[in-house]
Amino acid sequence: MKKNTTYLSLPYSFWLAVFTIIPMVIVIFYAFTDGDGHFTIENFTGMTAYAVVFWRSFKLAVISTIICLILGYPMAYAMSKLSKRGQTVAMMLVMIPMWMNFLLRTYAWLTILENTGLLNTLLEMLHLPTLSIINTPVAVGLGMVYNYLPFMILPIYTTLTKTDNSLIEAANDLGATGLQVFTKVIFPLSIPGVVSGIVMVFVPAVSTFVISKILGGGANMLVGDLIELQFFGGTYNVNMGAAISLVMMILIMAFTWLTGKIDKDDEEGSVLLA
Repeated sequence: MKKNTTYLSLPYSFWLAVFTIIPMVIVIFYAFTDGDGHFTIENFTGMTAYAVVFWRSFKLAVISTIICLILGYPMAYAMSKLSKRGQTVAMMLVMIPMWMNFLLRTYAWLTILENTGLLNTLLEMLHLPTLSIINTPVAVGLGMVYNYLPFMILPIYTTLTKTDNSLIEAANDLGATGLQVFTKVIFPLSIPGVVSGIVMVFVPAVSTFVISKILGGGANMLVGDLIELQFFGGTYNVNMGAAISLVMMILIMAFTWLTGKIDKDDEEGSVLLA
């Protein structure tokens, strides 16, 4: 039986080696070598010149994640309180935009936010001052929030629907107010969904390049744009691109580990509280 199980794992092991381990080894090799293949750490020391790009990427990613949490949690909570039919309809409304191509969704915001777009046309009709949002960090942030908001809503909604209603009823029977029920029972139990949503939004937001290129007009370069520039732009420095990619992977893995640890600590705390 064990022998058969080993055979069944071979396709996965092959997939892992070809598409994960080997590419990682290649990235590490290029990150620690120069154009002639000699060992060097200049690729990492040279990244200090791009500190502003790193700061902008993390700042926009954090802001977008916070906005997604502020908007997504109430939406997920409201969805969890609907009837089964209402939840199905609400889920469809959240999922339908995700069925469209990512580029199409982003270009749709371009037609809305550009200087002669739908937003300014509406403001002109209402005799209000027009806005110059396109090619700014605000436009990039809006694109991130729109594209990644469902990734915040769905895990929180899934967690809330699995909440044991008997705990809420017990809190109500003990005289807890609605706010106390939420802060002491509902929200602590939804922490796993919140953490999953934060990771699912922050990771693609900090590494995106399509949104910043379309809505930022190239004036708001992010780390994803910087990596693309090293591989496909005029500079063509694959060693620097690999070094930046490696640093980003390490930072993302550290962030994921940290949020997972926080999630675990919160779960332990909730168990002790119960």
